[in-house]
Amino acid sequence: MLNKLKKIDIEITGILLLFMVISTLVVRSATYGDSDYPNYDTKTLIFYTLGFIVMICVTLFDYRVLVKGSLLIYGIGILSLIAVYFLGENINGARGWFRVGAFLIQPAEFVKLAIIITVAYFLQKRQGEPLRIFADVIPIGIVVFVPFALVMIQPDLGNAVIYIVILLGMFWIGNIKLSHATIGLLIMGAFLGSFLYVFNAFGPEIKQYLNEQDKGHWYQRINTFVNPSEASNDEQYQVRNSMIAIGSGSLTGDGYMNGNSKNKRFIPFAYSDSIFVVIGEEFGFVGASVLLLLYFLLIYRMILIAIQCRELSGSFIIVGIVSMFVFQIFENVGMLIGLMPLTGITLPFISYGGSSLLINMACIGIVLSIKAHQEAY
Repeated sequence: MLNKLKKIDIEITGILLLFMVISTLVVRSATYGDSDYPNYDTKTLIFYTLGFIVMICVTLFDYRVLVKGSLLIYGIGILSLIAVYFLGENINGARGWFRVGAFLIQPAEFVKLAIIITVAYFLQKRQGEPLRIFADVIPIGIVVFVPFALVMIQPDLGNAVIYIVILLGMFWIGNIKLSHATIGLLIMGAFLGSFLYVFNAFGPEIKQYLNEQDKGHWYQRINTFVNPSEASNDEQYQVRNSMIAIGSGSLTGDGYMNGNSKNKRFIPFAYSDSIFVVIGEEFGFVGASVLLLLYFLLIYRMILIAIQCRELSGSFIIVGIVSMFVFQIFENVGMLIGLMPLTGITLPFISYGGSSLLINMACIGIVLSIKAHQEAY
């Protein structure tokens, strides 16, 4: 056990400690003086403490056991998604959380990891050989489509899209044939084109239907991105104010918890999905760049571990985790500066949230487990 602990990557651990400091500070700033979000900075420290414990425990655990038990893990994930739809708590129009005392648990976060491990299990069977369309690509696609559909009906578009991104990243490293990838891209392009056509051609009808289903925010988010010039002021509210707040930070920011940093107060969920706004306004371009540099270093270290891994399942898992992190970072930052549509995707390791942080720390633990168990080969 001591030998495994000695193999914990110092660089990754150091970056996570910096993330803990950054997250605690910006969550405190985002919720300061707001009685609706009491002690969220303290809770962030508690979540991080639990997260590091989870990370260490997962690091000591042989990740290959998880790969062997992937189908069981996947089954538990699917059952949790079904259960939360009937027994979960409805928050902001989505029924995707179990309430346990004062804490909320989101099964969709756990399923990300379940998908990565399960897809890695199927991919490693081919031992690097090109994937077969009927024997490999379609069955693996079904494995991801089932939780995708279950999360979409919650509805949780953000996590559902992450599942697809994980699949694409792992297909790529799993040696999918160029012809199959081309066909898949053409199908996705045709679907996206059809969606945009139907959305623009039947916009009023879609808006009315979603409003009747109490899901009008879906239409607002998509319309703001697809037709920004036609979107109403209410529909553009969050994106417009986010861009104003980030832009007001200029080069070095208005200062941490400075009285002049008032624009973040007009941003919904500034402590969670929109936490990057707080960083941009208070620390400016320099602060945002430092955060993105830390992300780059984290991803870089993970990719190095994947390259050095002697077993394909370990490399596949790391690529799945990297795909998840890269997309979440790009989507979260992009949606707040008008490059991507608004979703409920959090900024990894920075946004407030227990479920997402614990799963992210568990993912890092698996990466470190892959590194620590190399000597067993």
